[in-house]
Amino acid sequence: MENVGLVLEGGGMRGLYTCGVLEYFMEKDLYFNYVIGVSAGACNAASYISRQQRRNEKVIIGFVKDWRYMSLRNLILGKSYFGMDFIFDEIPNKHVSFDFETFYKSPGVFLVGATDCRSGKPIYLNKDDLGEQFQALRASASLPMISPIVNYRGYELLDGGLSDSIPIRKSIQDGNTKNVIVLTRNKGYRKRPGKFNVLLKLNYRNYPLLIETMLNRYKNYNKTLDYIEELESEGKAIVIRPTKELEVGRLEKDPQKLRKLLDQGYEDTKSSYERIMEFV
Repeated sequence: MENVGLVLEGGGMRGLYTCGVLEYFMEKDLYFNYVIGVSAGACNAASYISRQQRRNEKVIIGFVKDWRYMSLRNLILGKSYFGMDFIFDEIPNKHVSFDFETFYKSPGVFLVGATDCRSGKPIYLNKDDLGEQFQALRASASLPMISPIVNYRGYELLDGGLSDSIPIRKSIQDGNTKNVIVLTRNKGYRKRPGKFNVLLKLNYRNYPLLIETMLNRYKNYNKTLDYIEELESEGKAIVIRPTKELEVGRLEKDPQKLRKLLDQGYEDTKSSYERIMEFV
């Protein structure tokens, strides 16, 4: 599949939908030569690229009730609601092994989107930038206010969704004339202005360009959705998105709701698979 990109939105625990999509792809042995994702989308993509079926399910649903995975206790003790060391070090090395060999030997491109706090611009880290402790994924998934800034390779980084929530333009810029885009919001959704702008300005007062990016995020996100709809109408993209109303929030901890969303992603992809194959 030359010049076909797989673009994965983030969305915190709504990323279980993407888990279901990727599970079906793996079941059908469908692997893209170009994968780009941000935040949860990038994290889920890692196990897809290492070709480990059900790994994301075991990691997320299996540990979501564990306080070390995400909790206020983590936020108090480690300044991050998500237990980054637990998720990106202990789990892959002790509990649910990550196949680094297959990951690095896999053909094609894998890009992880993060946000450069100094410039407020997106930065894209490739497979070789992953880091021994998944620093690229940590950076991409570090949500503002509930995660600390990640210092990596000379950059100060936060959540990739702040500056490029759905990196479709980057995929096209890299030469992909067709794209399969996985979204974690229902059709018709549009983002509204943030509610905690005063806190953002206070907390990130040393990063004025980051503040500007965060304040304008909703506008850029909505413009990207409009652009994606144009691509769909022109036959240049296929979008996989939740067909049922979402019951899962960004910080959802209910395993049953998460399982249901994963299954929905699987079923939505199954029903779209013939169309996807014709497209790619």
